[in-house]
Amino acid sequence: MLKSLNKTLLGAALIGASLAPQAFAETTLNALFMAQAAYSEADVRAMTDAFAKANPDIKVNLEFVPYEGLHDKTVLAQGSGGGYDVVLFDVIWPAEYASNKVLVDVSSRITDEMKKGVLPGAWTTVQYDGKYYGMPWILDTKYLFYNKEILEKAGIKAPPKTWDELAEQAKAIKDKGLLATPIAWSWSQAEAAICDYTTLVSAYGGDFLKDGKPAFQSGGGLDALKYMVASYTSGLTNPNSKEFLEEDVRKVFQNGDAAFALNWTYMYNMANDPKDSKVAGKVGVVPAPGVAGKSEASAVNGSMGLGITSASKHPDEAWKYITFMTSQATQNAYAKLSLPIWASSYEDAAVTKGQEELISAAKIGLAAMYPRPTTPKYQELSTALQQAIQESLLGQATPEDALKSAAENSGL
Repeated sequence: MLKSLNKTLLGAALIGASLAPQAFAETTLNALFMAQAAYSEADVRAMTDAFAKANPDIKVNLEFVPYEGLHDKTVLAQGSGGGYDVVLFDVIWPAEYASNKVLVDVSSRITDEMKKGVLPGAWTTVQYDGKYYGMPWILDTKYLFYNKEILEKAGIKAPPKTWDELAEQAKAIKDKGLLATPIAWSWSQAEAAICDYTTLVSAYGGDFLKDGKPAFQSGGGLDALKYMVASYTSGLTNPNSKEFLEEDVRKVFQNGDAAFALNWTYMYNMANDPKDSKVAGKVGVVPAPGVAGKSEASAVNGSMGLGITSASKHPDEAWKYITFMTSQATQNAYAKLSLPIWASSYEDAAVTKGQEELISAAKIGLAAMYPRPTTPKYQELSTALQQAIQESLLGQATPEDALKSAAENSGL
């Protein structure tokens, strides 16, 4: 009797033990994001909390690093055996990440509804060689921001439509003693400078590569760098621009110390926030200018996507999280620092209200987005170009010689 009771109790315990993990199953995902531009850290945490409420069996650990650390952190984690399930990646990395099997091909997970609903330009963010390596999440380009009050004081009726006009208006502002250095750029020796350079390359109709080989050392690529150097040496550009990242540009503009600034979408609502900004209510935004006879506007593709790493042991849960974060409902609720990837979002008053000027600029800018080169050797190419820009700005080399060296050191 005792033996049979013990057997029954043991059996019950074993059944209970086998059921316990399922009853309290919790998958933990590790996700890597950046701590600047686009969605704020608070936004990402709020989105993730909403996901956790809807999916109580999935826990998401968030880690935030500066943009400059995002690539290396992702790549190094792959070899450590631990690492991340979900990572934020820049439009410039799919070629490298696909070639080195950092990200999982999710082509089979992309639905027809997603393909039809997302803006065509956004898909370029996550594609390489005809395959999809994630979902687009941040749709972004750089715009020309301007201080309406300063332009008015200078007697300027409308913001510049060409880069030459920008220089003329900046000179008028400087000559009237309104600001000593009216233009702010992010030209630090980092990817930020390449984004500004790419915007100008697009305006001048340049090419980064032709038949897989560097082509930026002549034509529009050379014209773009010559413009940067002329703007810098003329005294119209804030001399600290050579050390500025985007956040530095935002702070200078918000403080009222720049009449013009090139920056991402997120600056519009931050610079219009009276709690933090001295220029709230005076912020104008238009597409980045063009070049007479060559372009009407200019823009860089600064979009980013969310992907599943090949090291993830929970790809299904990771995809569930990604589809939640990139869903139209989530994006529409957080459309003040980053604009949605969904075409029909732009007909939603909740998205457009209070940022009509930005949406108007976005319709032109997002359609003109120019890609940085698609190559698995992008990091080497970018590093070589960053150095060329710095050397040219500092007068250590002519734009011609600096770009010639960059082409030789690009690894292509």
